Amino acid sequence: MTREVVVAAAQMGPVARRETREAVVERLLVMLRDAAGRGAELVVFPELALTTFFPRWDLPEAELASFFETEMPGPATQPLFDEARRLRVGFHLGYAERTPDGRRYNTAILVERDGSVVTRYRKVHLPGHEEPEPWRPFQHLERRYFEPGREGFRVHRAFGGLVGIAICNDRRWPETYRVLGLQGVELICIGYNTPVHYAPDPAQDRLAGFHNNLVMAAGAYQNGTWVVGVAKGGVEEGVEGLCESQIIAPSGETVVRASTTADEVLVASCDLELGAAYKRTVFDFERYRRPEMYGPITAQRGAEPPG
Repeated sequence: MTREVVVAAAQMGPVARRETREAVVERLLVMLRDAAGRGAELVVFPELALTTFFPRWDLPEAELASFFETEMPGPATQPLFDEARRLRVGFHLGYAERTPDGRRYNTAILVERDGSVVTRYRKVHLPGHEEPEPWRPFQHLERRYFEPGREGFRVHRAFGGLVGIAICNDRRWPETYRVLGLQGVELICIGYNTPVHYAPDPAQDRLAGFHNNLVMAAGAYQNGTWVVGVAKGGVEEGVEGLCESQIIAPSGETVVRASTTADEVLVASCDLELGAAYKRTVFDFERYRRPEMYGPITAQRGAEPPG
């Protein structure tokens, strides 16, 4: 028995600081139609897909506010919802969210083929720093502009399977995948904006692509799930962003990978049953997990070497 869902990873090239929402949505529509024409049922767009990666600047409040969505869909994004519904294609979309009470989150939503919103996820693992650091060639002020999500990692029934969401830095943490795995996840959507240059330790720069694949492939294999990792990258406002979007099977093997640093649509037919073999053998959680031995994972935050 198979349970096929055709998934598209809709990688984005750079978005300029002054590029309008309408212009960006038009780019998304072009990729949505391309994906639909190739049989896609789910199109995964990246993190903060509607804007440039604005945490790279120390921004005045008036400009900062312009990068946030106060409703979803809103006037600029409604055409994406309308076209997706017309084409009977669902999508995942990352954006900056400001709530009615003024809270700000790095958010992604999952929309089914009939246009209904399945779920909203708010990024848990916020990287970067809280205050401007003049020594950096560019800033990474996510911890200043967003607060971490409080709902945690949840799995939902959608697209004929069990789907979860993570965002960018979440993909580096094994707990992300395991919490989703403990809910039986079969497909994880991950959008990211990852600068190639890592200012705190530039020695890691050459490993950006390797680390990107490493963490997502490990998460896929260790939890018997498909992982769809989608970038917004290329040289955006002078900063090189990693691309290498990819769709990874439950075996940990990359099925398809982006070959450009521009807008690019990757399509793969994902059999959601493939993860079952791993879930009932080497990663049979019920048989092999020893949660009584894992106390420090939730009992402490930082590393505590022995005395």
